[in-house]
Amino acid sequence: MKNKVVLITGATSGIGKALALTFGDAGATVVITGRNLQNLNQTAQELSRKGIQHLALQADVSQEQDCARLVTETIAQFGKLDILINNAGISMRAMFEQLDLDVIRKVMDINFYGTVYTTKYALPHILKAKGSIIGISSIAGYRGLPGRTGYSASKFAMHGFLETLRTELLDRGVHVMIACPGFTASNIRNNALAANGQSQGESPRDEGQMMTAEEVAARILKATYQRKRDLVMTTQGKLTVFLNKWLPGLTDRLVLNHFKKEKDSPV
Repeated sequence: MKNKVVLITGATSGIGKALALTFGDAGATVVITGRNLQNLNQTAQELSRKGIQHLALQADVSQEQDCARLVTETIAQFGKLDILINNAGISMRAMFEQLDLDVIRKVMDINFYGTVYTTKYALPHILKAKGSIIGISSIAGYRGLPGRTGYSASKFAMHGFLETLRTELLDRGVHVMIACPGFTASNIRNNALAANGQSQGESPRDEGQMMTAEEVAARILKATYQRKRDLVMTTQGKLTVFLNKWLPGLTDRLVLNHFKKEKDSPV
């Protein structure tokens, strides 16, 4: 990663923050973004303590003009962009029949359109560098999850967008990867939106039994070196993708039963 410039959206906590530290430790110059200025500054301070060259930019990826500015300021500061990691995301947890439709709009604006906007403005520079475009997705992009209609829809949309982009760029030297961590100990479930659009607060899952954000970041770094096409992490994730392809009816029932067991499950 020496002399590489990496732009990471949603890098103020969780997987995004771990990616910034991991790619920075590997020698990259890191551009971090996020909506929360306090968290953004804290991540920047950690990068400084480790001697990692970086640029911190407050931005909301659901706003096209913010995404354009991210790329413009990155190029102004460092002259190039080698890797874009579309990590910014938000989840939701509610049955569709009780759900305020604004929740789906907000999730799509951040998870899907945030990826589209940032990729659009970064693409000319990634093409020049023959670099990488990475989407941090989820098993929810392969298999619809009950109580997560908006989240699953946004990740399916991200998969379709990046798969199409990969095909369009097949002969132009650009690496496009979709990375699916599975359940990871991060704040995405704490910040997930409830039926009324408010944050649900406490995570419904045992975070101690999940992959750490640092483990996820290390695997994504390795897969970036290898220029992998897809990265599905955890045995549970791989099994879900396999069963959904070959035994979809059985998978419907297994997934429903699994999510019924969640704490305070809406299912």
